[in-house]
Amino acid sequence: MASKVRKSPLYTRSGDDGTTSLFGGQRVEKDHPRVEAFGALDELNSALGMAMSFMRQRRVARLLKEVQADLFELGAELASPGTSRRLLPQGRVEALERAIDEYDAKTPPLKKFVLPGGAPAAAALHLARAICRRAERKVVALSHREEVRPTVIIYLNRLSDLLFALARYINKAEGRQEIFWPEGR
Repeated sequence: MASKVRKSPLYTRSGDDGTTSLFGGQRVEKDHPRVEAFGALDELNSALGMAMSFMRQRRVARLLKEVQADLFELGAELASPGTSRRLLPQGRVEALERAIDEYDAKTPPLKKFVLPGGAPAAAALHLARAICRRAERKVVALSHREEVRPTVIIYLNRLSDLLFALARYINKAEGRQEIFWPEGR
C-alpha cells in the first residue's frame, strides 16, 4: 500500500519570484531595506540561540531568551509598515541598561580594546554583538527611507553594549583571559 505524501507547509513557492510578503499582504523585493532590516534581526536571533547553546550561566541564558522574544517583536514591527504595531514591552531599553550596569560592574575596567574570543559562549556573544551592529545599521538605513520608531534603533544600540558586557562577564566567570589590543605594543 503506497502512502500519500503530503505537501509541506514550509514552502509556498510564492517567493520564487524574488519577493516576499510583509504583514498586511504587501509584497516587496527580498532585498528591500525593510526585509534587510528584519532579516538582520532574524540572523541576530539565531546567533543568540547559538550563544545560548554554549551558555553555562543560567541567569544570562534567561536574559538572552527575553532578548530573543524582544527581537521577534521588533521584527514584527518592522514587517508591519504603515501600522501602529508596537509589540516591544514598555521599559525594555531600561531593562537592557540595568543589565549592562550589572554585568559590567562584575568585570575589570577597560583600558584597552578587547579582541573577540575566549570561552565558546563569550566568543558567540561577540559574534552576536557584531551581527547586532549590522542589524542596527540596516534599521538606520531603513529609517532614512521610511518611518522607523526611534526605540527600535535605541534598543539595538543598547543590545550591542549588553552583548559586549555579557561576553566579558562570561570570560571572567569561566576563568578565561581576555585578549587585548594592542597586546605588547
